[in-house]
Amino acid sequence: MTVAVRVLRLPHAEGLDLPAYQTEGAAGLDLVAALPEGAAVAIEPGARALVPTGLALALPEGYEAQVRPRSGLALRHGVTVLNSPGTVDADYRGEIGVLLVNHGAEAFRVERGTRIAQLVLARVERLAWVEGPLDGTARGAGGFGSTGHAPAIRRG
Repeated sequence: MTVAVRVLRLPHAEGLDLPAYQTEGAAGLDLVAALPEGAAVAIEPGARALVPTGLALALPEGYEAQVRPRSGLALRHGVTVLNSPGTVDADYRGEIGVLLVNHGAEAFRVERGTRIAQLVLARVERLAWVEGPLDGTARGAGGFGSTGHAPAIRRG
């Protein structure tokens, strides 16, 4: 299914291609850095940077856009999206920024046009709270590491 999404290319993104699917079966479109020509950003190990994309969207009601890491950046450089997945709400009309963090051992250089993240469109269901007792399940309240193993909880 294809969903029409209105996009506004901001002035600092002029000349950059709009995000596109790289293969027929791709779930995400590649987002690129809309930095000024010659104004690269170096993200030092352990540091983070908000990188502009130069794009604003008008998502249809009932949808969100998720900003997700690119696996190649994570594998080769240790660079990922810090708040992954980042959410672009249907009523947000500002520029999409990508919050990158460098978990690698060397500085990572982001230049104009660098593919920095991917954007995935997702349906959103809204919930309605219903207060009251919960039904029972085999798992119950077992939390972290509780499925398939006895929990290793240290106390005191």
